[in-house]
Amino acid sequence: MPPPADIVKVAIEWPGAFPKLMEIDQKKPLSAIIKEVCEGWSLGNHENFALQNGDSTNFYITEKNRNDIKNGSILRLTTSPSQTAAQLHERIQSSSMDAKLEALKDLANASRDITFAQEFINLDGISLLTQMVESGTERYQKLQKIMKPCFGDLLSFTLTAFVELMDHGIVSWDTFSVAFIKKIASYVNKSAMDTAVLQRSLAILESMVLNSQDLYQKVAQEITIGQLIPHLQGTDQDVQTYTIAVINALFLKAPEEKRQEMAHILAQKQLRSIILSNVIRSNKPINDEMAHQLYVLQVLTFNLLEDRMMTKMDPQDQAQRDIIFELRRIAFDVECEPNNSGSIEKRKSMYTRDYKKLGFINHVNPAVDFTQIPPGMLALDNMLYFARHHQDAYIRIVLENSSREDKHECPFGRSSIELTKMLCEILKVGELPSENCHDFHPMFFTHDRSFEEFFCICIQLLNKTWKEMRATSEDFNKVMQVVREQIMRALTLKPNSLDQFKSRLQNLSYTEILKIRQSERMNQEDFQSRPIMELREKIQPEIMELIKQQRLNRLCEGTCFRKISSRRRQDKFWYCRLSPNHKVLHYGDLEESPQGEVPHDSLQDKLPVADIKAVVTGKDCPHMKEKGALKQNKEVLELAFSVLYESDEYLNFIAPDKHEYCVWTDGLNALLGKEMTSDYTKSDMDTLLSMEMKLRLLDLENIQIPEAPPPIPKEPSNYDFVYDCN
Repeated sequence: MPPPADIVKVAIEWPGAFPKLMEIDQKKPLSAIIKEVCEGWSLGNHENFALQNGDSTNFYITEKNRNDIKNGSILRLTTSPSQTAAQLHERIQSSSMDAKLEALKDLANASRDITFAQEFINLDGISLLTQMVESGTERYQKLQKIMKPCFGDLLSFTLTAFVELMDHGIVSWDTFSVAFIKKIASYVNKSAMDTAVLQRSLAILESMVLNSQDLYQKVAQEITIGQLIPHLQGTDQDVQTYTIAVINALFLKAPEEKRQEMAHILAQKQLRSIILSNVIRSNKPINDEMAHQLYVLQVLTFNLLEDRMMTKMDPQDQAQRDIIFELRRIAFDVECEPNNSGSIEKRKSMYTRDYKKLGFINHVNPAVDFTQIPPGMLALDNMLYFARHHQDAYIRIVLENSSREDKHECPFGRSSIELTKMLCEILKVGELPSENCHDFHPMFFTHDRSFEEFFCICIQLLNKTWKEMRATSEDFNKVMQVVREQIMRALTLKPNSLDQFKSRLQNLSYTEILKIRQSERMNQEDFQSRPIMELREKIQPEIMELIKQQRLNRLCEGTCFRKISSRRRQDKFWYCRLSPNHKVLHYGDLEESPQGEVPHDSLQDKLPVADIKAVVTGKDCPHMKEKGALKQNKEVLELAFSVLYESDEYLNFIAPDKHEYCVWTDGLNALLGKEMTSDYTKSDMDTLLSMEMKLRLLDLENIQIPEAPPPIPKEPSNYDFVYDCN
C-alpha cells in the first residue's frame, strides 16, 4: 500500500549528531514538527530553531514553501531566521577585521533567502549596510595599502549582501541618501577597482536608475558616460555587461529632450566602435545577458528616429523645401538659376517635370508627400543621405527610371517613403525593448549612421527587384512585399557587416524568392478542385492522429523548464515527462540544465493524468495573475501554461521556447481528448498533408482530374466472364 500523500520521508541533520530519518506530516503545523525534532535531540526552546534545505541554497522551510519538500530530501536544523539575523546584525559591527569579513560573507550568502532577508530588514539592516558603505569603510582607508585584498573583499561582500536584500523588493529604492549614491558612484569612477566591487556597484546604479525617477536624476549627476566607457575596454564580460546595462538604463529613463544629447555624447566617445571591437568582435562568445543588453541598446538607438518619423513636413517651411530642391539639383545637376531667368510658369513647369522624374506622387508640391506619418520627415532624411553619400547610385536610379516608359518606371520618391515606413516596422522603431529578447544585429554596430546605410542598401535592392519583376505602377505593393521578404530573410542570417548583408541580398534575387516560395507551399491552384479537396478531408484525420502520437512521444521524452524568478542571472530548473503508458506526469527539481537523459528516480513527484481538470494558457495561468506578473513581459506571457487539478491545485510551466510550448499544450490537450490548436499543429498539418497529397497524386501527373466523377457504366448483358471458384 503506497504511503499517504501528505507524509514525506526526509533526513534531518544537526551538527555533531547522526542525521535523523523521520516522516513529516504536511498537515501538522511546522512549529510542531520543529518541536518534535528538537525533543529528539533534547534541545529546549524550540521557538529559536528552524529547518533549512540541506542543499547549497540553505533556504528556510516556511509554511509557504513546505510543500516543495520531496521524499528523500535532506533538511538541516538550525537557528531561526530572526535569531540568525540578530546574530549577523551584531557580528557585522565587530571591531575585528577578520570577524567582520567572515560575518559579511555569511550575510551575503544568507540574504538570498527571502525569509532571512525579511528578518534582517526588520532590524534596519539595510540602513546599517548603507552607513557602512558611506562612512564605516572610511575607518579602513589607512589600512588599504597594507590590506588592500581584505578591504576589497569587505566591500564586495557588503555590496553583495545589499544587492541580494534589495532584490526581494521589500524596501523601496527611493529611501537612499545622496551620500550613498556618491559613494557607489565613486567606486565606478575609480580606474583601478576590485572587479567584484565594480560589478556590484554597477548593478546597484542600474537598479536605482530603473526603479526611481528621482534617483535617476541623482545618479545622472554623479556618473558620466566618459567614466563608464573605460570599463568596456577591459576583458571581464560581466563588467562589460553591467556597464552597458547602466548606459541603457540612463538612456531609457532620460527625458526625451535629453536623449538626443546623450546619443551625441555616446557618438563622441565612440561607444559603438568600442563595443564592436571589445565585445562583438572579441574572442569570447557573447552570453545571453550581454546579447540582451546589446539588443536593448540597439532598440533605444533606433528609437531616437521616432521623433523624425512622427514629424510631418510643413509645406510652407522653406528650409524643408530646400532639401527637396537639393534632391533635384543633385539628380539633374541643375545650376542654381537666378530668380529672374525665365517666366514663373516656365520654371514651375520645369520643376513639375523634374519632380515627376524623381518619383513623387504630388508633382506640383512634393512636400505634401511627407505629411504622412509614419514615416514623416525620416523618409526625406534618408533620401538626402542617399543622394549625398551614395551620389552615383542615386543619380543612376533616378535617371534610369526617368528614361523608362511611365508605367514601368520605379518611382524613387514614393519607393523611399514606403521603404522607410517598412524599415521602421521591421526594426520596431518607437517600441520599448522586450525583457527577454536577445535579437541584436552585429551589422548595426559597424556604422555610425547604420539606419541610413541600411536604407541605402535596401533602396538599391528595391530598384533591382523592380527590374527583375518587370513591374509596372500597378505592381507597386507586390514589389514591396517581395522586398520585405528579401530583407527579412537576409536579416535572419545575422550578417556581421553591412557588406555581408548586401551580399546576402544578392543571393536572394526575385527568382530565388520564387523558388523558396514554391518549395515552402503547395501550388494552391492545382489543389482547389473538388476531388482533391475530398481527398484532403479523407486524409486529414490520419495526419492528425500521427501529429497526436508525435506530441505524446515528445511528452514521454520530457522537457527541462526554468523556474520563475525575478532575477535574470540565477537559473533554477525542473523536469517533467509523461509516463510511457500516458497515465502519469512525473516531475522534479534539477540543480542544473541536464545534458543527457534524466534518470526516472530523480523525478519523485507524480500527477495522474486522470486528475487533470484543465489546461490554461497565458493570462489565465495562476502564476501570471500573481503580483510578479506585472513585471512579466509579453514573451513570458506567451510561453506560460498551467495544469489545473484537484481543488485549486496547479502545476505551472514556462516553456523554454515557442516550439516546446506548442508541443506541451498540444500533448496535454490530446491527453484530455481536446483539440490541438497550436500554430505548430497547423504548420505540421500543412506540411504532412502536402507531402501525403503529392505522394498519392504522383501517378496522376499531367492527367486532368475532372470536377465530377465519371458516370457508372451500364450493367453487362451477362456475367459469363465471372470465374466460378467452385
